[in-house]
Amino acid sequence: MKRLFALVVIICSATISNNLLAQNWISLFNGKDLTGWEQAAGMAKYSVQNGMIVGETVAGSPNSFLRTKNTYGNFVLELDAMLPDSTSNSGVQLRSHVNEAGRVYGYQYELDPSSRKWTGGLYDEARRDWLYPLSLNPDAQKAYMPAKFNHIKVECIGNEIKTWINGVPAAYVVDSMDKEGFIALQVHSIGNNSALAGEKVYFKNIRIQTKNIQSSPFHKAIYVVNNIPNYLCPYEKLWGWQLLFNGKNSDGWRGAYKDHFPKTDWQIKDEMITVLASQGKEGGNGGDVVTDKRYSAFDLSFEFKLTPGANSGVKYFVTLTEHNEGSAIGLEYQVLDDALHPDAKLGRDGDRTLASLYDLIPAKKESRFVHPIGSWNTGRIVVYPNNHVEHYLNGIKVLEYNRGSDAFRALVAISKFKIWKNFGEAKQGHILLQDHGNEVSFRSIKIKTLQ
Repeated sequence: MKRLFALVVIICSATISNNLLAQNWISLFNGKDLTGWEQAAGMAKYSVQNGMIVGETVAGSPNSFLRTKNTYGNFVLELDAMLPDSTSNSGVQLRSHVNEAGRVYGYQYELDPSSRKWTGGLYDEARRDWLYPLSLNPDAQKAYMPAKFNHIKVECIGNEIKTWINGVPAAYVVDSMDKEGFIALQVHSIGNNSALAGEKVYFKNIRIQTKNIQSSPFHKAIYVVNNIPNYLCPYEKLWGWQLLFNGKNSDGWRGAYKDHFPKTDWQIKDEMITVLASQGKEGGNGGDVVTDKRYSAFDLSFEFKLTPGANSGVKYFVTLTEHNEGSAIGLEYQVLDDALHPDAKLGRDGDRTLASLYDLIPAKKESRFVHPIGSWNTGRIVVYPNNHVEHYLNGIKVLEYNRGSDAFRALVAISKFKIWKNFGEAKQGHILLQDHGNEVSFRSIKIKTLQ
């Protein structure tokens, strides 16, 4: 009977191996030892137990990584991973590297068992922080199974990285930072908390395709974090995204209350549209610029870069019917240097700070998700057909409200906008970039209309 059982195991193993080969899969872990792997950083313990790679936390260690000796460029990676509890997290490094100080850096598939539920999101270890917080895809946040093996899938093809968790599409990032690198399994640091020492994370069924690979479709319109300036990937085009700024000229834009783009104080150069400094006054010298088209329900995404002390904004539902002096009237996503511009201290409860609904609702944001002055930040405004509105900053939702609701009107009534009848409630309006007399640059301005 034992011989028969062993024969069945051998036959089954051979069948699985042949099936993998037929599909161009290569096993990265033989289930017996760590051949093909080496520790890249940290002091966590890695071992093989019952056909699994087991990582074990150690107090006093930084993040630890067990890396493949080989590097990979274009690939499809699949594996199963389990975190028995929710006190720590883990991740899988993709196209990663080690710097001169011995620190691992690069793309990371996040394994997050906490109540935040960001498993499947994409992090940039030791470099840019979060690239795709899974708050951008709430449906995928439901897919993780606590204290069970979860199936991970990642595609790295060209400039595109896509992730799945238990078959559910999760993150989609277009990025040109790394073309290839090693794959690594993380044991997250527990600092000096000895009470958490000995916690384990389990990995198994690790396999990779590097030949004859094809991109798998996401079957639903998922927001794409696209870090290539003024570029839409085929998936974005398929789901209706359009560039509002082509990176080359002012097509699609004109001055507010004008029939042409301003001839002074705005510059289009180096794939950016930049309002130039001019005494820092509202309305500037060149004046605001608006889209030729008007929009009602939409998903608007844009990158902006502030200079020290700068003030600007992105306004929506701008009707241009007020003919007021200074900046045109509309709902405003505040673009501001909170540390140096005095406007951040005005208003109520911080409702004039970065990413706030200006003079109405403050943005609730953590400093770690705000990129430094002089760096690019990504803003996002979503207006649903039912008039529910959301503001995002670098992938994190910072506020939401219902346009035209009693609560919204109560806020307007105690704001500087109370003098404008039905402020912010127009059925449609222009998108506006504000000239506040400070140098601020914009790029990758894209929009998708919602039905």
